[in-house]
Amino acid sequence: MGFSQKHLLGIEHLRPDEITAILDLADQYVDLNRRDVKHADALSGLTQINMFFENSTRTQASFELAGKRLGADVMNMAMQASSIKKGETLIDTAMTLNAMHPDLLVVRHPHSGAVDLLSQKVNCAVLNAGDGRHEHPTQALLDALTIRRAKGRLHRLNIAICGDVAHSRVARSNLILLGKMENRIRLVGPPTLVPSQFAELGAEIYEDMNEGLKDVDVVMMLRLQKERMDGGFIPSEREYYHRYGLDAEKLANAKPDAIVMHPGPMNRGVEIDGEIADDINRSVIQEQVEMGVAVRMAAMDLLARNLRSDRAAKQASEV
Repeated sequence: MGFSQKHLLGIEHLRPDEITAILDLADQYVDLNRRDVKHADALSGLTQINMFFENSTRTQASFELAGKRLGADVMNMAMQASSIKKGETLIDTAMTLNAMHPDLLVVRHPHSGAVDLLSQKVNCAVLNAGDGRHEHPTQALLDALTIRRAKGRLHRLNIAICGDVAHSRVARSNLILLGKMENRIRLVGPPTLVPSQFAELGAEIYEDMNEGLKDVDVVMMLRLQKERMDGGFIPSEREYYHRYGLDAEKLANAKPDAIVMHPGPMNRGVEIDGEIADDINRSVIQEQVEMGVAVRMAAMDLLARNLRSDRAAKQASEV
């Protein structure tokens, strides 16, 4: 399948052909998920542990559903009630989990780099479900699959990522992935939320929403990450919506067939107008949710193949 990774920690380490391999397999799982019988056996006999140190609804549910549809034994750990709260270190937790012999470890953590650290301490495949402001690779992959299915390609598109880029791991992962696939990317928002250093990653930066959306193929809105803000990044939500909230007037600057995206959860009337979010002709927000399950199935399937291959090779060498 052209995929050689042992972990999925970020988009940065993926080659374009590896991204395509995940998306191609995910396309197959979209078809499976639309059938009456939605089960496969790619993860049969394997154990998947979901560790979410931050609250999550859709991402955790998506990973859990993906694992179960592929036949894995899935366990969700309630980290808010775990030994971490009693003073246990992340490394101690990793060693404890390692003794249980898991095969797939899905981790969301508030600190950048924590998931990478865990991957160095366990003997299984690790998937990053979001770490601090660093990356959220499966979100970028599901966004890429959504774009590819809606536009018929994932190359040479004009894509605007709008809003709170500074605090968004989704924006960073998308910027890296879409850049690898030869797209022109614009970051749109106030200077407090779109720092100039993002231009170093190849993005064009716009402060004016109308200019930033001019003739784009894709409009990707971002949630205001209030929980990660410790200062006055915007004057008020009302003013923010007036200048940067996506409504019909601003969307009119994009191409007539431009699609509208949002990773969720949405703040209607802050980042996006409710009618735009629900517009079946422009919005692909519900499709993003559907693609999320398929992409996570594909990622875990490919990692499991490499895990089994490595284990088989090790056993053969020990004989």
